[in-house]
Amino acid sequence: MSNEEKLRDYLKRVTADLRRTRQRVREVEAEKYEPIAIVGMGCRFPGEVRSPEDLWNLVAAGQDGISEFPTNRGWSSDLYDPDPENPGTTYTQYGGFLHDADRFDAAFFGISPREALAMDPQQRLLLEIAWETVEDAGLDPTALRGHSVGVFAGVLSSNYGSHLLIETPEEIQGYLSTGISNSVASGRVAYTFGFEGPAVTIDTACSSSLVAMHLAAHALRSGECSMALAGGVTIMATPTPFVDFSRQRGLAPDGRCKPFAAAADGTGWGEGVGLVLMERLSEAQRNGHQILAVIKGSAVNQDGASNGLAAPNGPSQERVIQQALANAQLTADEVDAVEAHGTGTRLGDPIEAQALLNTYGQHHTAERPLHLGSIKSNIGHTQAAAGVAGVIKMVQAMRHGTLPASLHIDQPSTHVDWDTGHVALLNEARPWPETDQARRAAVSSFGISGTNAHLILEAAPEDVTEATPAEEDPAPAVALPLSAKDPDALRDAAERLNDHFAENPGLTPADLAEPLTKRALFDHRAVMVTGRDDRDGTTTALQALADGRPHPSLIIGPDTLPANGGIVFVFPGQGSQWAGMG
Repeated sequence: MSNEEKLRDYLKRVTADLRRTRQRVREVEAEKYEPIAIVGMGCRFPGEVRSPEDLWNLVAAGQDGISEFPTNRGWSSDLYDPDPENPGTTYTQYGGFLHDADRFDAAFFGISPREALAMDPQQRLLLEIAWETVEDAGLDPTALRGHSVGVFAGVLSSNYGSHLLIETPEEIQGYLSTGISNSVASGRVAYTFGFEGPAVTIDTACSSSLVAMHLAAHALRSGECSMALAGGVTIMATPTPFVDFSRQRGLAPDGRCKPFAAAADGTGWGEGVGLVLMERLSEAQRNGHQILAVIKGSAVNQDGASNGLAAPNGPSQERVIQQALANAQLTADEVDAVEAHGTGTRLGDPIEAQALLNTYGQHHTAERPLHLGSIKSNIGHTQAAAGVAGVIKMVQAMRHGTLPASLHIDQPSTHVDWDTGHVALLNEARPWPETDQARRAAVSSFGISGTNAHLILEAAPEDVTEATPAEEDPAPAVALPLSAKDPDALRDAAERLNDHFAENPGLTPADLAEPLTKRALFDHRAVMVTGRDDRDGTTTALQALADGRPHPSLIIGPDTLPANGGIVFVFPGQGSQWAGMG
C-alpha cells in the first residue's frame, strides 16, 4: 500500500471517528436538555378539592377554599384573639384546610391501625395521592413494583408528634420513630409501592415541592430513575404557624392571600398535597403514555448573604428565572404567563413583581404582556405543596386554553412600578393568547430558607394529545370494570366515576373503558356492560352501585354478565379501617 493510500485510509478513519464523536456530543446535549413529560397528577387541596379536575373547577369558577379553623384537631377554643398583642394566640381564625386529613384507609396499604395512628398525616396523604397519581397516568401502581421509580417529596414539620412524644400510648411507641420522621415520608412511599429509584425528602420551606420537581427532572435525565413522583405535602397538626406569624404581623386577618394587590395585608396559611408523575418525553412517547404537559426547564438557586435570612432577594429571583430559561433553551418572550409565588405580603410581592418586570417584562409588549397570577388567592399558601399546586393549575389552564383570574385583587399594588415592564395582573379570566408557538407558563416558588425555584411548562405536543383512532367497526358494548379492597371503597369508586362522568359531558362509556382496564385488580369487583354511547344507562347503573340499592339489571355473582347493561359484583364483606390524627 502506497503512502498516499495509507493517508487516504487514515483520513477516512479519522473522519468516521469525528462523525461518531459529533453524534455522541449531540446525544449528550439532547439528554441534558431533554423535556420531561408530566404523565399523571393527583392532589388534595382546600375547598373539597380531591383531584386536578376539582382544582381546575375551583379556580375556573373564581372561588376560594378558605374556611374557619378545623374542629377535629384539639386546637384550643382560646386560640383566636383579635388582639395581636396577646401571646400564644392568633388574630385570624381562617385558613385553607383539609378538614378530612384525619381519615385514612390503613388496610388498603396493609398498615395496621396502630401504626397508622403513629404516622404523620403527611405520610398518609402522600401514600394516597401517590396511588391516585399513578392511576391518573393510566397505570397500575402494583405493576411498577421493582421498577426504578423515584420519589421526591417536599415535606415540612407538621408538629404531629409533639403531643405523642409527651404522652405516647404504649401500643404505638414502636412505630413513632418512623411515623413522625420526615426522612421516612418519601421512603415509605417507595417501600409501600416497591419503587427502587431515589427516594428523597426535601425541606427548603415553601419552595420544597418545586425543588422536588427540579431534582426529579435531573434524576430522570441522568438515568437514575425511569419515572418519578414529585411534589409536596403540608398539614398543620398544631396551630404553631398561625401563632408564630401572628407575632410577626404576617397574616391576613381574613385568611386570604391578595397577590400583588394594593389591599395585600399578609399571607393566609393553607394545607394540601400534590404529586405529578414524570417521565422523559421520549420514553413517554415510546411507551404510549398520556402526556398532560412538558417540563421544558427548571432552575434552583440561593439568596446567599442577602439583606436578611428570611427576606426575599430580587437579584437572586432574577437569576433563577434566567437560569431556568437557559435550561429550557427559551427566551423570556416565549413564555406567556407566570404562576407567581404571590403570597400577598407587602414585603415579598413587590420584590417578586419587580424581578418579573426586570426579566420577562422587558421582553414582552403592551399588546402581548406577560400574564401574572397566583393560586394562593384560591387555596391559601399551602407551603411545601405550593409549587406543585401552581404546576397543576397551569397544566390545567394550558389544556383548557384559559388563564383563570386571581382573586382578591382590588387594584395593583402601589409599591410596584408597573410601568418598568409589560406585565399584566390576571384580575379577570382571559383566553390563553393565540400565538404561533406552543403555550408556555412558568411557576415560581421562594422559600424562607432562601432557596428559590423556577420551572417552565409547555403544552403537550399535539401529536400525542389526540385520542387513539377508533376501530373501523367498534363493538356495540363496552365493559367498565371497577374493583376495591372493601365494599365501601367499591361504592365510593362508583360514585367518583359517576361524578367524573357527569362533569365531562363529552365523554362516552367507551372513553371510560380503556383506562379502567389498566387499574389494579382487587377482590371486591364490579363490571358494568353497557352500550358504548349509552350515557344514561351508564349513569343509572353506576349510581345504583354507589347507593348500594337494587337495580333491574343487577346480577349477583362473578360468573355471569348481563347481555344488555347492568352490574356484576361480589361483596365478600370486610369493613374498612380508619386512623385519626390522634
